[in-house]
Amino acid sequence: MRPAHPDDLAQLTALESAADRLFDDVGRGSLPPPAELPELLTARCILVAGRPPAGFARLEIVDGHVHLEQLSVHPEYGRQGIGASLLDAACQWAADQGHSIVTLSTFADVPWNAPFYARHGFRAVPDHQLTPGLQTLRHREAELGLDAMGPRTVMTKTIS
Repeated sequence: MRPAHPDDLAQLTALESAADRLFDDVGRGSLPPPAELPELLTARCILVAGRPPAGFARLEIVDGHVHLEQLSVHPEYGRQGIGASLLDAACQWAADQGHSIVTLSTFADVPWNAPFYARHGFRAVPDHQLTPGLQTLRHREAELGLDAMGPRTVMTKTIS
């Protein structure tokens, strides 16, 4: 795992698109388009696995906590532990930056979403406990049509 280099960024949109095609197999419909270069450039940190990237984690700050905005692994490299390694690296980056909480928003019932994160120590946050920034993020996800694709949940993990 390593921080993304500028030459990696152009490859991440295609990588995310390939990973998103996995949702076709669970009958969820099409996800919104992946982040393009201008949006990627605003990320607080992007970690990548491999050269060229086989996967990446895009991190933002929401309400003073690190937020995992996107975790994608190209299907050709799936089931090899890359997602777990990227998740661990993201949590380590957060700790190194002095943060004690990592948040994310994901599908509640897709096996490689909430159940995956739960196996790695993340816990669901009830809607009434969401911070203002996470509420705004959830509203944006709903506007993008994600809620129509299935139940969503915000999750959090306390790190040391």
